[in-house]
Amino acid sequence: MAGGINNKLLTTALSIVDAASWSCTLALLVLILMGSLREGRGRMSEMEIETSESGIVMKGVGQRPCDEIYVVSEGETLHSIIDKCGDPFIVERNPHIHDPDDVFPGLVIMVTPSSSA
Repeated sequence: MAGGINNKLLTTALSIVDAASWSCTLALLVLILMGSLREGRGRMSEMEIETSESGIVMKGVGQRPCDEIYVVSEGETLHSIIDKCGDPFIVERNPHIHDPDDVFPGLVIMVTPSSSA
């Protein structure tokens, strides 16, 4: 009879520990998801949208900085990169750009970013 009580007690203790483990796992998952949602919402509130003659410009989080080596993204033109980085001498510094209108995604260019960009 003592062996039956010990087995029942052990089974009950294991089921409690198992339930607690799953509860902790679920709580951790909820915290991670809430943190990622809060972080995403904050980024949207920091984003500014400007309109200019060339179109709509989105500034804020997610905007790539102008590093010395710049890779052109989809939809960018030489003029938009000049405006973004503040470097009007991109063509002169990049002899592989023969035609300023022939800028394509993936093109690697050298940029001297201004301090205000």
